[in-house]
Amino acid sequence: MSATPENDASQITITSLREMKAEGRPIVMVTAYDTPSARLADEAGVDSILVGDSLGMTVLGHDSTLPVTMDDMLRHTSAVVRGTKHALVVADMPFMSFQVSVEEALRNAGRFLAEAGASAVKIEGGRDVAPLAERLTTVGIPVMGHVGLTPQSVHQLGGYSVQAKETAAAVALMEDCRALQDAGAFSVVLECIPAELAQIVSAELSIPTIGIGAGGGCDGQVQVFHDLLGLGEFTPRHAKRYAEVGDAIRGAIASYTAEVRQHTFPGKDHGSSMDPETLSEVEGLGSGSRDVTGAGEMAQE
Repeated sequence: MSATPENDASQITITSLREMKAEGRPIVMVTAYDTPSARLADEAGVDSILVGDSLGMTVLGHDSTLPVTMDDMLRHTSAVVRGTKHALVVADMPFMSFQVSVEEALRNAGRFLAEAGASAVKIEGGRDVAPLAERLTTVGIPVMGHVGLTPQSVHQLGGYSVQAKETAAAVALMEDCRALQDAGAFSVVLECIPAELAQIVSAELSIPTIGIGAGGGCDGQVQVFHDLLGLGEFTPRHAKRYAEVGDAIRGAIASYTAEVRQHTFPGKDHGSSMDPETLSEVEGLGSGSRDVTGAGEMAQE
């Protein structure tokens, strides 16, 4: 049976998330990439669906998020929107879609709302992108920030590791979050930072924090659909498998493969039959009789 969303099945908005923080109700976000996944997450009662550029690694087979394009993101965001009735859909702005110029960032962000149907966009970075976040919000594009481990900067960060463990880095992260809040961001993702720091930041900010690998002190949590269900090759430390759907799928396809090879599928119940009289007529046309007649007619012409 499906869970009931927090706001009685009405459309969840950025205002809904602010209200949830104010009331101390945890925000549930899932990262999904297609219509079936979005529909299942939405029916399960999540508050928000993030169409993450992590799709580059999760469903496109890349080893990072960097090759993901605007076309990729627009296509997958549109698919998620089509499968969603209640959850707030947030689209990741991919690498180099917002870093070149404010004008290009505005154009690309606008496409997510106008063409793909998203309700908001997410951008990686802190104080460096705060002016852009402010510009986007002034033209009506809601912005979610993202600090800590920012995958688009993986080479600069030296790999996928916990961030802001030292005093200076922790202070810098707090300043990044304040800058994003002051710029009008409605929420901020805290990825792979110490749980204690995430709790401090969450208490200080008036906007919701969404944690991933940042402990339970955030205002909400986000996890990848595939990680929750055991569909990936491995489970990150910050994730928990709630089902082994990958094993179930593998087993189902193995059974199908075996039945085809053993000639037990398809059976009579998996197809349709011809009327006996029609079948008799068709069988009478066999053995090349029709081809011989047709050839004779062609010769007479």
